[in-house]
Amino acid sequence: MKNYYIIDFDSTFTQVEALDELARISLEGSPEQESVYREIERYTNLAMEGKISFRESLTGRISLLKANRTHLDQLIKHLKKKVSKSFDRNRAFFQANADTAWIVSGGFKEFITPVVAPYGIKTENIYANTFLFDDEGNIVGYDDTNPLSDEGGKVKLLKELNVQGRLFGIGDGYSDFQLKESGLIERFYAFTENIARQSVTEKADHVTPSFDEFLYVNDLPRAISYPKNRILCLIIGNVPNVAAEILKNDGFSVRIKDSFEEKYVKDVGMLLLGDNVSIDPNQLRRANKLKVLGYLGDVKGNVSRTVCCEKGVVIFDDKRHKKRNAEFIPRRMADFINHGDTYMSRNFPAMTLPKLKHAHRLIHIHKNVPGIMAQINKVYAENEVNIFSQFLMTKDEIGYAITDVDAQYDKEMLKQLKQIDNTIKFRILYK
Repeated sequence: MKNYYIIDFDSTFTQVEALDELARISLEGSPEQESVYREIERYTNLAMEGKISFRESLTGRISLLKANRTHLDQLIKHLKKKVSKSFDRNRAFFQANADTAWIVSGGFKEFITPVVAPYGIKTENIYANTFLFDDEGNIVGYDDTNPLSDEGGKVKLLKELNVQGRLFGIGDGYSDFQLKESGLIERFYAFTENIARQSVTEKADHVTPSFDEFLYVNDLPRAISYPKNRILCLIIGNVPNVAAEILKNDGFSVRIKDSFEEKYVKDVGMLLLGDNVSIDPNQLRRANKLKVLGYLGDVKGNVSRTVCCEKGVVIFDDKRHKKRNAEFIPRRMADFINHGDTYMSRNFPAMTLPKLKHAHRLIHIHKNVPGIMAQINKVYAENEVNIFSQFLMTKDEIGYAITDVDAQYDKEMLKQLKQIDNTIKFRILYK
């Protein structure tokens, strides 16, 4: 059976609610702009939380809009810039699944189609409402015979379509959950990249903070190797807010704590520490998922460099207390996770890598002993891997080998690379 992906538009495919944005555009300059916008937003939220019917919400919002075709042109330009980041970077998924990736929305085709079509989503697979216009092009209503204009509209539509296959629903609102409640879809994924509604998330089969997460848990081809929302970044001590914002905006799961609590030791992937914060070496040894540590001060005497090298943990610190390092250090941490860059590292060889294009980046961290590269390249040769580029640098006891390869290879090869003697850590990146 085919898999079908039923994807919402507002606050899912895009970061915003389109009718709310249309209200801002159409009411620009009006003294009533803010009050009317808030009322439209209220209607939106009540429906999304299941507190009023969708039709009641839709009728209320349309009556307040005072919009025309010119405003729609402006809205479309705006929405194209507001596509959710994780959807935008996974264009290839839609192109590969053009027949089964559908947009099903209570929004309107007039603005949805121009936004999603460039991603390879077919016009016939866009299901949404349509506006009614008067002779001057003003929006005066909507086609109320469309099932999507009614309460439970997505359920009614899919019953009419009688799709033969396994259906997966992705959305942020109550109307999306209704598909699961009806039994028409196999699993419902509450999408929270832009907004999290408790009334929806608590009923979902899975909460997906990004489209990358949805693709990952379903083992589907994706633009990045591992969802960043699954990488726990702990911030401890006196760290400026700008540092947390940089890491949050990059998609990492950020938590701010006063100390390195034991319950986080086994899951932490990134640590950013304020000056004078010390970490127990025994905790550090047990932090098996930890990949990078940033320190806003001199790390010496506060974090064991020896343990970090043993564990393959990259350190970036700020021993000169430069003012801008509250931004520089978290960016270096993100660059290491995203690309493998170790420039300005305290304990690793400094390497700035080229951008990755149509390849997988295999990162091998190992003890700096003779013969490692020969073993690595033997594995590649035996598996007939096409190598695009390769880099090796060493520093003291650490060897850092980067190999960009063609994405087509036997996954068994990865186990072979991990089993090479003196391997400390192995990672795969693709983006």
